[in-house]
Formats: sequence, structure tokens, C-alpha cells
Amino acid sequence: MSTIRLRDAGGIRTFSHLGAALGVKAPDPVLFLCPHDDDTAIGAGMLVAQAVREGLAVHIGIATDGRMGYCDAAQQETIVGTRARETLQAYRLLGVQEKRIHFLGFPDCSLYQHIGRRKAGPGESALFGHTGLQNSFTHLIRKLAPRLVFTPAGSDLHPDHQAVYKDLLISIYHAGGDIWPELGAPVTVPAVIEYPIYVALDGEPTGMLEGGAELFEAKLSAIAAYASQKQIQTLVNRLREAGPVEFFRNLQVEFYRPIHYRALFGV
Repeated sequence: MSTIRLRDAGGIRTFSHLGAALGVKAPDPVLFLCPHDDDTAIGAGMLVAQAVREGLAVHIGIATDGRMGYCDAAQQETIVGTRARETLQAYRLLGVQEKRIHFLGFPDCSLYQHIGRRKAGPGESALFGHTGLQNSFTHLIRKLAPRLVFTPAGSDLHPDHQAVYKDLLISIYHAGGDIWPELGAPVTVPAVIEYPIYVALDGEPTGMLEGGAELFEAKLSAIAAYASQKQIQTLVNRLREAGPVEFFRNLQVEFYRPIHYRALFGV
């Protein structure tokens, strides 16, 4: 049994279902979009498993190809394929269908070079003749039309995490508009939820998931599936000590309106 707690100015509310807490229901699609293949398992594995158990259509979008995840020289030529196989196993353990795992294929540790959208050059991987994070993110969001998008927090120090966070937010609004029609029809703008992995949130969490033993073990098993990462068992042990809890934060993007600032100047 899992418990979801939400906190706001009115206090703390408790739910037994994630969907009821976040305003979705089966079979609504939800997207976990992450920079690296193991990020979602580490930071939100129980959220994924709980969403699957409630009948939500859970999709995993992975920005990078894992090429920099090698732990010894012998892995350099094989690590991309190894990480892909580990990813399929990891999210299978959380209940995610293989057809709902989307590998976007950008080079690991180089995402700042792929911010935005531009015409693809000779020999570059292209989607509708263009490349870049905003190109792929906008297309994926329009294709899936998720009600919620979960992503690692923008406070993380890893440049790949920062790049995904920033380009995801603008891509969500691209996806809801008329720009770049070849990427699909506009969709309703989804809510965005961030979760911490290695660095604290830039602000207090608005939600907490307390998972039961089954959910927790599924998460730990999913993380351990990344056996190519020699440090992975240390991470599993650290998470086991922390217990079956995950935190998240609803993002509120406030657009600029001059009237909001007038009162500061007495007019």
C-alpha cells in the first residue's frame, strides 16, 4: 500500500492513489522524461511503478545514449548497447511496456551542444529534417499528449540535467502552439513535476510518495539492473537505508504581466 501526501497553503492532504492526488486517471498517458536512462529509476522509480499499477499509460523518454557511462576501457565500444538492454530490463521490472520506452539518442554528456532546434547537417540524425532537444521533445509531447510530465530537477549540477530541464519547459509550450506543424498537432499543455536525484530541489517539495515493500523492492531491482555501472550497488544500498520514500514538486511557471509589478511602485 502506498500513501501520497500533498502540501500547500491549506495544509497536508493524504491520498491512497497517485492519480487522485495529481488529477489523472487510467488510461491517461504520463511521460517521465530524463537525461540519462537510469535517472528516472533512481529518482522516481516508485512513482513510475505506482502509476503503472493504477493503469496509467506510463512512457519513459530518454535523451542520451549512455556512451559516457563506461567504467573501464573495454566497455567503450559496447556500452551504448549494454545500457539500452539494461534500460529495457530496468523499466520492465517497474511494469513499463517496452513499446513505451523512447530512446532519443543524443550523445551522453554533450546535451548543451544540442539545445534548441536547427536544420540537421550532413550525416546528422534528423527528425523531419531538423535536430536538437526542442525538436525531439516537442515531437514526443505532441505524439503522446501526456497529462503529466515528470523530469529530474533543474537544480541538479549535471549539465545534461540542466539542458533537458530548460529545453523541456520551452518545448511543452511549443507543443501546445502552432509552431513547427510537421512535428504534430498542438496538444493541451501538460503539468510538469520535478523530482530530485543527486541535488536538493530549488524550493520545497509539494508531494511525497511513501511506497510499500513491494514497490520499494521493484525500484531497487530496477536500479540494480544497471550492472555495467560498477558503483550501482553502493547507490542501491544508500537508497535502501533512506527507505521507501520519494519527493516531488509541482512546477508553476508564472508568465510576466506588468500589472503584477505596478503595486510595488504605488500605481
